[in-house]
Amino acid sequence: MEINSSNLINMSSIKSNPAKSYENINTSNLEDDALRKVTDDFEAFFLQQLMDISLKDTNFAGEGSGSDIIKGMYTEAISKQSSGTVGISDLLYNFLTERNK
Repeated sequence: MEINSSNLINMSSIKSNPAKSYENINTSNLEDDALRKVTDDFEAFFLQQLMDISLKDTNFAGEGSGSDIIKGMYTEAISKQSSGTVGISDLLYNFLTERNK
């Protein structure tokens, strides 16, 4: 990476008390986003476990230990792409947000 003046931090733009700029941040949105991520991750985990069990005795990826690795990678990719779309995440998110009110 080449260093030039556009890559350098402008020290005069840093406020003398940066903590003051964070006093008025609405943290409820941050907590909602974090809860949504956790519920989406749980849904992805649940889907991966379900697919791992479902595909355990199949040999669509061949046979042997290499096929187990391929199946694991396949189920992980599908579950991550599907997280937040099945409805488990929404159900869990709504339940947890209603409990905390």
